[in-house]
Amino acid sequence: MRRTGAAVLTGLVLAFVPVAGPAWAHEGKLKLEVAGDGATGVTVQAKHADGHRLEAVVRLVVSATAADGQAVGPVQLEPAGEGQGFYASGPILTPGDWRVTVRAPAPYTSEATVAVRAKAAQTAPAPAVRGAAQASADTWWSWWPWALGILAAVIGAATLSARALRRRQP
Repeated sequence: MRRTGAAVLTGLVLAFVPVAGPAWAHEGKLKLEVAGDGATGVTVQAKHADGHRLEAVVRLVVSATAADGQAVGPVQLEPAGEGQGFYASGPILTPGDWRVTVRAPAPYTSEATVAVRAKAAQTAPAPAVRGAAQASADTWWSWWPWALGILAAVIGAATLSARALRRRQP
């Protein structure tokens, strides 16, 4: 009876005592890793200051100032599909050097400022213009296997017909 009571009591204690601390145990600070996205946008990886992943969506705000005084923001960042705690702005900067600041609202109250060099987005190379000779050569190579197959079928049918006729003749 004592063992059963002790087992039930232990089970209840373990059910109500969390194994890991709750989210508020992270002390409210975030580590914000801010970088350019290789073009004219900004990316942010947000984690708790102790390195744990973010469980909740945080409404981060970005603002930026260019070397020539041009300003962008504040713009609210939306979570990106790349992973938990990853945020992306999309194209908001013009090419040039920028000082970018990202802020997290309460209860996290964190801020990070970095220098970012925005570049014009690269475009895919234009397809080469083909000459008429190349187009006709491509046309030949696309249909010749079919023509060869049909020719082989016709020759095969003619050969079988000729053999069948020879067998019937005395």
